[in-house]
Amino acid sequence: MPKAKYEFIYQDLKKKIESNEFPYQELLPSENTLIQVYTCSRNTVRRAISKLVTDGYVQTLQGKGVRNIYRPIEQTAFTIGEIESFKESAFRNGQIARTQVLLFLEITADLSLSKRTGFPLGSQLYYLQRLHYLDDRPLILNHNYFLKDSVPGLTEEIAQDSIYNYLENTLHMTIINSKRIMTVEKITEIDEKYMDLDINDYNCVAVVTSYTYNSEGTMFEYTQSRHRPDYFRFQDNAIRKVNG
Repeated sequence: MPKAKYEFIYQDLKKKIESNEFPYQELLPSENTLIQVYTCSRNTVRRAISKLVTDGYVQTLQGKGVRNIYRPIEQTAFTIGEIESFKESAFRNGQIARTQVLLFLEITADLSLSKRTGFPLGSQLYYLQRLHYLDDRPLILNHNYFLKDSVPGLTEEIAQDSIYNYLENTLHMTIINSKRIMTVEKITEIDEKYMDLDINDYNCVAVVTSYTYNSEGTMFEYTQSRHRPDYFRFQDNAIRKVNG
Protein backbone atom coordinates (compact mmCIF):
# COMPACT_ATOMS: atom_id res chain seq x y z
CA MET A 1 0.00 0.00 0.00
CA PRO A 2 1.57 3.32 -1.04
CA LYS A 3 2.29 5.38 2.04
CA ALA A 4 1.76 8.66 0.18
CA LYS A 5 -1.92 7.92 -0.42
CA TYR A 6 -2.98 7.08 3.12
CA GLU A 7 -0.71 9.81 4.48
CA PHE A 8 -2.42 12.36 2.23
CA ILE A 9 -5.86 11.19 3.39
CA TYR A 10 -4.72 11.28 7.03
CA GLN A 11 -3.39 14.82 6.70
CA ASP A 12 -6.48 16.04 4.84
CA LEU A 13 -8.89 14.57 7.39
CA LYS A 14 -6.76 15.88 10.24
CA LYS A 15 -6.86 19.41 8.80
CA LYS A 16 -10.63 19.24 8.36
CA ILE A 17 -11.05 18.04 11.95
CA GLU A 18 -8.81 20.80 13.33
CA SER A 19 -10.65 23.46 11.32
CA ASN A 20 -14.01 22.17 12.61
CA GLU A 21 -15.19 21.22 9.13
CA PHE A 22 -16.03 17.97 10.87
CA PRO A 23 -17.51 19.19 14.20
CA TYR A 24 -16.56 17.79 17.58
CA GLN A 25 -18.52 14.64 18.54
CA GLU A 26 -20.01 14.33 15.05
CA LEU A 27 -19.41 11.32 12.82
CA LEU A 28 -17.01 11.60 9.91
CA PRO A 29 -18.33 10.71 6.43
CA SER A 30 -18.88 7.00 6.01
CA GLU A 31 -16.12 4.68 4.88
CA ASN A 32 -17.80 4.22 1.49
CA THR A 33 -18.05 8.00 1.07
CA LEU A 34 -14.36 8.47 1.89
CA ILE A 35 -13.42 5.76 -0.62
CA GLN A 36 -15.29 7.67 -3.32
CA VAL A 37 -13.95 11.09 -2.26
CA TYR A 38 -10.31 9.98 -2.24
CA THR A 39 -10.60 7.38 -5.04
CA CYS A 40 -8.82 4.73 -3.06
CA SER A 41 -9.21 1.28 -1.55
CA ARG A 42 -10.97 0.44 1.70
CA ASN A 43 -7.65 -0.59 3.28
CA THR A 44 -6.12 2.81 2.45
CA VAL A 45 -8.99 4.65 4.17
CA ARG A 46 -8.76 2.35 7.18
CA ARG A 47 -5.01 2.94 7.44
CA ALA A 48 -5.58 6.71 7.53
CA ILE A 49 -8.37 6.38 10.10
CA SER A 50 -6.21 4.10 12.24
CA LYS A 51 -3.54 6.79 12.38
CA LEU A 52 -6.13 9.38 13.43
CA VAL A 53 -7.24 6.99 16.20
CA THR A 54 -3.66 6.59 17.39
CA ASP A 55 -3.21 10.38 17.45
CA GLY A 56 -6.40 10.90 19.47
CA TYR A 57 -8.41 12.68 16.77
CA VAL A 58 -11.18 10.14 16.28
CA GLN A 59 -12.72 7.07 17.85
CA THR A 60 -14.21 4.17 15.90
CA LEU A 61 -17.68 3.06 17.01
CA GLN A 62 -18.69 -0.44 15.97
CA GLY A 63 -21.77 -0.33 13.78
CA LYS A 64 -21.93 3.49 13.87
CA GLY A 65 -18.83 4.92 12.20
CA VAL A 66 -15.98 7.18 13.22
CA ARG A 67 -16.54 10.01 15.72
CA ASN A 68 -14.49 13.20 15.98
CA ILE A 69 -13.11 13.47 19.55
CA TYR A 70 -10.56 16.23 18.88
CA ARG A 71 -10.61 19.16 21.30
CA PRO A 72 -8.42 22.22 20.64
CA ILE A 73 -6.16 23.19 23.53
CA GLU A 74 -5.92 26.86 24.44
CA GLN A 75 -2.30 26.67 25.50
CA THR A 76 0.26 25.72 22.90
CA ALA A 77 0.53 21.95 22.81
CA PHE A 78 3.46 19.95 21.53
CA THR A 79 2.89 16.33 20.59
CA ILE A 80 5.09 13.74 22.27
CA GLY A 81 4.54 10.89 19.82
CA GLU A 82 5.41 12.75 16.60
CA ILE A 83 8.44 14.55 15.23
CA GLU A 84 7.14 18.03 14.52
CA SER A 85 9.03 21.19 13.69
CA PHE A 86 8.42 24.40 15.60
CA LYS A 87 6.74 26.02 12.58
CA GLU A 88 4.52 22.98 12.03
CA SER A 89 3.43 22.99 15.65
CA ALA A 90 2.69 26.72 15.54
CA PHE A 91 0.62 26.28 12.37
CA ARG A 92 -1.34 23.41 13.95
CA ASN A 93 -2.09 25.59 16.98
CA GLY A 94 -3.11 28.56 14.82
CA GLN A 95 -0.26 30.77 16.02
CA ILE A 96 2.28 33.03 14.35
CA ALA A 97 5.83 31.69 14.66
CA ARG A 98 9.12 33.54 14.55
CA THR A 99 12.66 32.37 15.32
CA GLN A 100 15.64 34.46 16.41
CA VAL A 101 19.13 32.97 16.12
CA LEU A 102 21.11 34.05 19.17
CA LEU A 103 24.27 32.05 18.51
CA PHE A 104 25.62 30.05 15.55
CA LEU A 105 28.98 28.29 16.00
CA GLU A 106 31.00 25.41 14.59
CA ILE A 107 32.53 23.38 17.42
CA THR A 108 34.26 20.08 18.11
CA ALA A 109 32.77 17.65 20.63
CA ASP A 110 35.10 17.31 23.62
CA LEU A 111 34.77 14.53 26.19
CA SER A 112 32.21 16.38 28.30
CA LEU A 113 30.01 17.28 25.33
CA SER A 114 30.33 13.78 23.89
CA LYS A 115 29.06 12.23 27.12
CA ARG A 116 26.19 14.70 27.39
CA THR A 117 24.97 14.55 23.80
CA GLY A 118 25.99 11.10 22.58
CA PHE A 119 27.99 12.43 19.63
CA PRO A 120 31.37 10.67 19.17
CA LEU A 121 34.41 12.39 20.63
CA GLY A 122 35.89 14.78 18.07
CA SER A 123 32.67 15.15 16.05
CA GLN A 124 32.35 18.37 14.09
CA LEU A 125 29.11 20.05 15.14
CA TYR A 126 26.99 23.10 14.59
CA TYR A 127 25.90 24.63 17.88
CA LEU A 128 22.94 27.00 17.84
CA GLN A 129 20.98 28.93 20.40
CA ARG A 130 17.57 29.85 19.03
CA LEU A 131 14.73 31.74 20.62
CA HIS A 132 11.27 30.78 19.39
CA TYR A 133 8.43 33.30 19.50
CA LEU A 134 4.73 32.48 19.31
CA ASP A 135 2.39 35.41 18.69
CA ASP A 136 5.38 37.66 19.49
CA ARG A 137 6.06 36.07 22.90
CA PRO A 138 9.53 34.56 23.51
CA LEU A 139 8.54 31.13 24.82
CA ILE A 140 11.14 28.51 23.88
CA LEU A 141 14.92 28.61 24.16
CA ASN A 142 16.56 25.89 22.08
CA HIS A 143 20.12 24.62 22.40
CA ASN A 144 20.68 22.71 19.12
CA TYR A 145 23.63 20.52 18.20
CA PHE A 146 23.74 19.17 14.63
CA LEU A 147 26.29 16.73 13.19
CA LYS A 148 28.01 18.79 10.51
CA ASP A 149 28.54 15.87 8.11
CA SER A 150 24.79 15.17 8.13
CA VAL A 151 23.70 18.78 7.72
CA PRO A 152 26.09 20.29 5.15
CA GLY A 153 25.56 23.91 4.24
CA LEU A 154 23.55 24.86 7.31
CA THR A 155 23.46 28.63 7.71
CA GLU A 156 22.10 31.15 10.18
CA GLU A 157 19.46 32.14 7.61
CA ILE A 158 18.23 28.55 7.33
CA ALA A 159 18.21 28.20 11.13
CA GLN A 160 16.08 31.32 11.39
CA ASP A 161 13.50 29.83 9.02
CA SER A 162 13.16 26.03 9.36
CA ILE A 163 16.01 23.56 9.68
CA TYR A 164 13.73 20.56 9.17
CA ASN A 165 12.39 22.05 5.94
CA TYR A 166 16.00 22.35 4.76
CA LEU A 167 16.83 18.79 5.82
CA GLU A 168 13.82 17.21 4.16
CA ASN A 169 13.30 19.34 1.04
CA THR A 170 16.85 20.44 0.17
CA LEU A 171 19.06 17.67 1.56
CA HIS A 172 16.30 15.03 1.09
CA MET A 173 17.01 13.55 4.50
CA THR A 174 14.48 11.10 5.93
CA ILE A 175 14.00 11.75 9.65
CA ILE A 176 13.01 8.51 11.34
CA ASN A 177 12.73 8.79 15.12
CA SER A 178 13.51 10.89 18.14
CA LYS A 179 14.15 9.71 21.69
CA ARG A 180 12.84 12.30 24.15
CA ILE A 181 13.35 12.89 27.84
CA MET A 182 11.16 15.38 29.70
CA THR A 183 12.36 17.03 32.90
CA VAL A 184 11.74 20.07 35.06
CA GLU A 185 14.89 22.07 35.76
CA LYS A 186 15.88 25.20 37.62
CA ILE A 187 15.76 28.40 35.65
CA THR A 188 19.11 29.72 34.40
CA GLU A 189 20.26 33.26 33.79
CA ILE A 190 19.92 32.80 30.03
CA ASP A 191 16.35 31.45 30.46
CA GLU A 192 15.44 34.47 32.55
CA LYS A 193 17.06 36.88 30.12
CA TYR A 194 15.61 35.68 26.83
CA MET A 195 12.24 34.26 27.82
CA ASP A 196 11.30 37.31 29.87
CA LEU A 197 10.83 35.24 33.02
CA ASP A 198 10.71 36.70 36.49
CA ILE A 199 12.59 34.33 38.78
CA ASN A 200 10.34 35.45 41.63
CA ASP A 201 7.35 34.03 39.76
CA TYR A 202 8.98 30.99 38.11
CA ASN A 203 11.99 29.13 39.40
CA CYS A 204 11.87 26.31 36.85
CA VAL A 205 11.30 25.53 33.18
CA ALA A 206 10.02 22.47 31.32
CA VAL A 207 12.85 20.84 29.39
CA VAL A 208 12.56 18.39 26.50
CA THR A 209 15.82 16.73 25.47
CA SER A 210 15.78 15.05 22.06
CA TYR A 211 18.13 12.61 20.32
CA THR A 212 17.03 12.44 16.67
CA TYR A 213 18.02 9.87 14.02
CA ASN A 214 17.84 9.71 10.23
CA SER A 215 17.13 6.75 7.94
CA GLU A 216 20.80 5.68 8.05
CA GLY A 217 20.60 5.22 11.80
CA THR A 218 22.80 8.26 12.42
CA MET A 219 22.03 10.55 15.33
CA PHE A 220 22.27 13.89 13.53
CA GLU A 221 20.70 16.15 16.20
CA TYR A 222 20.78 16.64 19.93
CA THR A 223 18.48 19.39 21.17
CA GLN A 224 17.50 20.71 24.55
CA SER A 225 14.30 22.76 24.38
CA ARG A 226 13.60 24.91 27.41
CA HIS A 227 9.95 26.01 27.71
CA ARG A 228 8.15 28.64 29.73
CA PRO A 229 6.01 26.66 32.18
CA ASP A 230 3.05 29.02 31.98
CA TYR A 231 2.42 28.66 28.25
CA PHE A 232 3.19 25.09 27.26
CA ARG A 233 1.48 21.76 27.47
CA PHE A 234 2.74 18.47 26.11
CA GLN A 235 0.13 16.04 24.87
CA ASP A 236 -0.03 12.42 23.85
CA ASN A 237 -2.78 9.92 23.21
CA ALA A 238 -2.55 6.67 25.18
CA ILE A 239 -4.31 3.52 24.02
CA ARG A 240 -4.90 0.72 26.52
CA LYS A 241 -3.88 -2.72 25.28
CA VAL A 242 -6.10 -5.41 26.73
CA ASN A 243 -4.34 -8.70 27.46
CA GLY A 244 -5.91 -11.98 26.51
